[in-house]
Amino acid sequence: MRRLQERVAIITGGANGIGRETAYTFSKEGAQVVVADFDEEAGKELVAYLKEMNGEAMFVQVDVSDADSVNRMVDTVIQAYGRIDVLINNAGITRDAMLTCLSEEDWKKVLDVNLTGVFNCTKAVAPHMIEQGKGKIINTSSISGVYGNIGQTNYAASKAGVVGLTRTWAKELGQKGINVNAVAPGFIQTDMVADVPEKVIERMLEQIPIQRLGRPVDVAKAYLYLASDDADYVNGTVLHVDGGIMM
Repeated sequence: MRRLQERVAIITGGANGIGRETAYTFSKEGAQVVVADFDEEAGKELVAYLKEMNGEAMFVQVDVSDADSVNRMVDTVIQAYGRIDVLINNAGITRDAMLTCLSEEDWKKVLDVNLTGVFNCTKAVAPHMIEQGKGKIINTSSISGVYGNIGQTNYAASKAGVVGLTRTWAKELGQKGINVNAVAPGFIQTDMVADVPEKVIERMLEQIPIQRLGRPVDVAKAYLYLASDDADYVNGTVLHVDGGIMM
């Protein structure tokens, strides 16, 4: 039996990077995958690929920072499948700058997507999971949100906020049969690090005991564990997927 057989899983930011790898991983494990993303072209291409691989998937365009857009997305999923078993709050952006150069616009945009987006999606999904008496919510934090990082005032603040939301909701929703956890990735090979200078990458590698950057599949497998029955007694935790960089 595949670990997510016939479970409905919404993956925000599911069209690219870690989200894309998660959609593929979940589909292989039997999930009915909802690729929820603003990028319609990439999202529909991924869904077509998953269906070619005999998976069940659908694309829903969503702006997670807009509560109305999120509510429409959730309504669409309920109409299609009748339930939601897993929510992966994976959507996120960066707008890096040192504090004295950080614009109010970039501060607000990152908080709107990375923090308010998590609030919007969870608030919309939670009532359905409460009615079911079971569900898994996995939020994406970051080592930057736990330890801070130079040039990432907005990003670190948003990801630290995600940790606070996770632990609060674990207490509120745990008694309803819903597990709420977070994953804190380290330096992962995605578009977010594609433009990082080679010398900076070399310094990163010197700090990572495993001596490599993470791959999207490393995070996808962490999501899979927390979404599966194997993690039924895991609640309110922050799972670090960082190669040991912050030991």
